[in-house]
Amino acid sequence: MFYLYIIQSIKDGSYYIGSTESIVKRLNEHNFGNTRYTKNKRPWKLVYQDEYMTRSEAVIREKYLKRMKSKKYIENLINTIKGP
Repeated sequence: MFYLYIIQSIKDGSYYIGSTESIVKRLNEHNFGNTRYTKNKRPWKLVYQDEYMTRSEAVIREKYLKRMKSKKYIENLINTIKGP
């Protein structure tokens, strides 16, 4: 399985979108500062995940969400999954 994930910075509330085969491992990499883009906004929490059969499906969805460039769109997606 492959996953699309959205994490949120506890420091400033910003979001990061990515895809991975292991969410736990990837979240640890973000929180331990092993990724250049996210290390200055630590700590991070997982706020959304979606499961896909192939890496290409997860990457296609990741690229789509990144093209949206809309915090409001991301928050609506997260809130839709969480429910009222």
